[in-house]
Amino acid sequence: MTALRAALTARRMAGESSAWSLLRAANAPVAVAVLGEHLADPQREVPASELVEAVEADLDELRSHGFSLPQAALQYCKSWLDAGFLIRRPSQTRDELYSLSDGALAAIRFVQELSAPRSTVTESRLTTIVDRIRQLSIDTDPDVTRRIEALRAERYRIDQQISRLAVGEVQVLESDRAAEQVGDILSLVSELPEDFARLRADLEEINGQLRRRLIEEPQSRGSVLDEIFRGVDMLQSSPAGRSFTAFYALILDPERTVSLDEDIDALLERPFARSLSVEQRAQLRRLLPVMQDSSSEIHQVMTSLSRSLRRFVQSEELAEERQVHQLLREATGKAHVLFEQGLRPFREIGYELGLTRVPVGSVAAVKLHDPEDSAVVEKVTQTAPPPVDVEELRASVRESEIDSAELIDNVNAVLADHGPSTLGEVLASRPATQGVASVIGLVVLAEEHAAPVPGRSEQVRWTPAGPDSGSGEETASEERQASLPVYLFKEPIG
Repeated sequence: MTALRAALTARRMAGESSAWSLLRAANAPVAVAVLGEHLADPQREVPASELVEAVEADLDELRSHGFSLPQAALQYCKSWLDAGFLIRRPSQTRDELYSLSDGALAAIRFVQELSAPRSTVTESRLTTIVDRIRQLSIDTDPDVTRRIEALRAERYRIDQQISRLAVGEVQVLESDRAAEQVGDILSLVSELPEDFARLRADLEEINGQLRRRLIEEPQSRGSVLDEIFRGVDMLQSSPAGRSFTAFYALILDPERTVSLDEDIDALLERPFARSLSVEQRAQLRRLLPVMQDSSSEIHQVMTSLSRSLRRFVQSEELAEERQVHQLLREATGKAHVLFEQGLRPFREIGYELGLTRVPVGSVAAVKLHDPEDSAVVEKVTQTAPPPVDVEELRASVRESEIDSAELIDNVNAVLADHGPSTLGEVLASRPATQGVASVIGLVVLAEEHAAPVPGRSEQVRWTPAGPDSGSGEETASEERQASLPVYLFKEPIG
């Protein structure tokens, strides 16, 4: 890359990269410290109200130590959002969620590495590089002979190690070198949050590109629609999607995850682990849960975007977006023609467009609610309770509940006078004082205490309950009838 190309690239990145913008911001130390404190954990999302409250507390402490921070926490959060340091996403509640962008994560990690620089080139890092290059050279070599020789050499080396272990020659890695390798591992782990944030941003960008292709590019609509309707997951088949799918399959492999968990537990029990810091030990313990949680969140994002894309295609939303896009293009084309004719944009054309608007009023004109306006100023007087009408209470209860005691007495009385009787015979002897409610109550009693007669039914009659239904007077015009299964009451109901 020439110096000119590198300079042009750097100038473009200076205007596009949120990492660059964060590092050259006026309050860069404060932004790096505050955002890193609350959002630098892997894929951490914080509700907006909780973030503003935490930032406000940090600003108060920083001001007490000489930092000039004239704005409120809400204003700083808004400026960080506008600058691309924060990403705002909806949540299941009314409060929005805030997380760091991939560029902000990169800038924060860069500053952290400056404050705690990584040690010089280590043996384990060089060994990893050499082994990876050698393995890649073998795996990409079409010559079968060389690959066989490499495997035989590897087998010979393993056999020699087994032979030495069998005779008791055990060489344990020195504590310093073991701790050094742990540091290299944790250095790789520290890059995971940035990788996940960049992957999420890539998936959202791919989703936006697919939508724009469907709307703006008529020649590509057919292929994209065909693949979507055939069930091809466009996001999963993208480079970012394929890379994540392979990683996610590795995380979901129960055998590998159990093995990794056991290996981490074993490492923490080794003598050299005592030389590790508390933070390093905690990072090792959280390694697998952090990777699982972060990958699960990315998988949910990918699934949500895929479903949203399918709904966008299958609903009327795509047709509406195309129509709006077409209208905008036509308006832009007409405006371009008018511009070429020398018409100024602010020239009056004699046409008034009525726009919807919201009436604006002064806050001083708003009348606040005064609780005193609805306060009771008259003295509260106590009155004696009215006398209770027992018959009225009894009638009210009968209107809301079935009088089971009355029905049981009716059944027992009919059995005493006539012997075994059916529902119809009970109603013929003892009228339904509560109308259909009495009939329902008798059916319930029959199901519990009477014997059904299979294959037979009978007609029962009753008078609807009314204001004077307790008098026992009946008129033919008010009678109701129904066909019910035959139940035979044989024993008195206890």
